[in-house]
Amino acid sequence: MQPWFGYHLPLYTYPGASSAELFDRVVEQVQAAEANGFKLVTVMDHLYQIAGVGSEDEPMLEAYSVLNALARETKRVQLGTLVTGVTYRNPALLAKIVTTLDITSAGRAILGLGAAWNESEHIGYGFDFPRVGERMDRLDEALTIAKAMFTQDRATFEGRFSKVENALNNPKPVQPGGPPIMIGGGGEQRTLRIAAKHADMTHWFPLGFDVLKHKNEVLEGYCAEIGRDPSTIQRTMAAPAIVARDDAAKAALLESMPPERRPYIQGGTPAQAAEALKPYIDAGFTGFTFNNTFYKTPEQIALIAEVLQLVGGGS
Repeated sequence: MQPWFGYHLPLYTYPGASSAELFDRVVEQVQAAEANGFKLVTVMDHLYQIAGVGSEDEPMLEAYSVLNALARETKRVQLGTLVTGVTYRNPALLAKIVTTLDITSAGRAILGLGAAWNESEHIGYGFDFPRVGERMDRLDEALTIAKAMFTQDRATFEGRFSKVENALNNPKPVQPGGPPIMIGGGGEQRTLRIAAKHADMTHWFPLGFDVLKHKNEVLEGYCAEIGRDPSTIQRTMAAPAIVARDDAAKAALLESMPPERRPYIQGGTPAQAAEALKPYIDAGFTGFTFNNTFYKTPEQIALIAEVLQLVGGGS
C-alpha cells in the first residue's frame, strides 16, 4: 500500500472567530487537506480540551455532529474519530451512529475506538470511569457488537458489561462489512491483543522507532496466536516528522510541541521530512497523521502535501 496522510483536528480554537463562524474555519482546513491529497480526516472524541493541546475550557465540539457535517462538505476523504472513547456511548448506539456517518458520507466512515482516559470529562458529564481493565473489557465487547451490527440482520450478544438482543441496524453501512475499525493505543498487554482480534488499522504515538518496532512485533505475535495475517492490519501513527519551509519555522513548530514529544520528532523541509519518514515506511507504516494544532493554514497543509508526493503517496 502507498503511504498516505491524515489530517487530525484536535483544536477548535480559532482566534477572532465567533461560535457561528467556528465551523467555517474547520471546513476551510478540511477542504484544504482534501484538495492536497490527504486520505483521512479525523477529530477528537472529547468533551473538554485536553492537556498538550490547550486549556480545558477552550472550545470543543461533539465529534459525530462535526463528522456528519463534514460529510456534506467533502467528497473523497475518509472521516472518523481519533478515537472514540468506549465509555461515552452505548456500543449498539455507537454502531448506529457510525453507520449513519457511512451513509451521509457515501461510504467514507471509519470507526475509531479506544478505552478512554480523560477522567475529568467523565466526572463533569456524569459518565462512569471504571478501572482500565474493565474499560479494556468494554472495548472488546463494543467492537464485537459493532461488527455484528454492521453485518448481521439482527445482532445478539451478551458480555459482562454490554448486550444486544435481536438489535436491528437498518440501513446497513455502505461499505461491505462495515467501516474499517481503527484501534488507538499501543498497550502491549491488552490493547494490541484486542487490535489483533478486531482492528483493520492501529494508531500509535511517535515514541521512537525502536519502541514502535517492538510494538509491531508484539502485535504480530498476537496475530500469530489467533491465526491472523498481520498484513491485514494497517499500521498508522502520528507523524514523527515536522514540516516547515525554513529553520525559523521548524524551531517555532518544535517549541509549540509538548516537551515529551520533541526528542522523537525529526524533519524540517519537505525533503528532510520525507527522509525522516522513510524508516517507518520501510517498516510497514502506511498512514501518518498531521494535526491542526501545528498546521493551521492552507499554505502549511499544502507544504505537507509536498512530503506526500516525495514519499510516493497522494492521489
